[in-house]
Amino acid sequence: MFVLPWRSNQSTKRLRSAELTADRRQKLLELVRSQGFSSLPALADALDVSESTIRRDLAHLEKEGAAKRTHGGAFYTGASPQLAHFRQRQAAQWDKKRAIAELAAKTLEHADSVLLDGGSTTYELARLLVERPLQVVTNSLPVANLFSPQPNIDLIMVGGYVHSSSGVIHGAYADEMLKSLGVRAAVISAAGVSDGGLYNSSHMLATTQLAMASAADEVIAVVDSTKFGRQSLASICQLSSISRLITDDGLTDEWRDKIESAGAEVLVAAAEQPSQAVADSSE
Repeated sequence: MFVLPWRSNQSTKRLRSAELTADRRQKLLELVRSQGFSSLPALADALDVSESTIRRDLAHLEKEGAAKRTHGGAFYTGASPQLAHFRQRQAAQWDKKRAIAELAAKTLEHADSVLLDGGSTTYELARLLVERPLQVVTNSLPVANLFSPQPNIDLIMVGGYVHSSSGVIHGAYADEMLKSLGVRAAVISAAGVSDGGLYNSSHMLATTQLAMASAADEVIAVVDSTKFGRQSLASICQLSSISRLITDDGLTDEWRDKIESAGAEVLVAAAEQPSQAVADSSE
């Protein structure tokens, strides 16, 4: 069939425009992701477009769940940072982790200070807390990157040895610093939960997590149900040291009874969709 040339040209122009828009939005997302938070003027300047164009692009990204607009700019809410630790674990049980994080955020509504470790579930929790007025202590570079641009956050970064694949800080310097701190709540993750308590696959990380727990008035463990009945290399703490355990609805009645018998409150989050991923092997 014969197609008029002007119609062909119009189609080509629309296609090219769509490609340019998609490319610009991808660059915009990368800027917000790499910085954690970016202002409208800075984004407009970096991409050489108007602030109104940036606002439209951010509205599109917000609908996709990749960014959230706030006064004067936007912060990143997309997938976890591109560290090896997060790339390996991002898909595994992610619906459960997200549901656990949402329930944990509700339980922290009255907390004015919180300590967050470097697990993937605690990272999800951090994304839900960025707009709250909080004092945050963390040993996680990805978590700190989320909070550092926020004027409402009083951020304290734990110092020490940086684990390259996860961006988590641990070791003797970190442990010593944590001894001098006190927070309302510490939120920690685990690679496994057995009758002996919470476990991690790294002895150094487990030692730092114990120091974090010791610095808090209450200890909140965020652990998806696939971790129960699994014992890893290093002990973090006993079940009796936990104030509250938040997990998903895959938790068995037997394990719920064990946790509650140890003196901890158990809160169960319902994931929106069943997970299709294989359980990961660390926090």
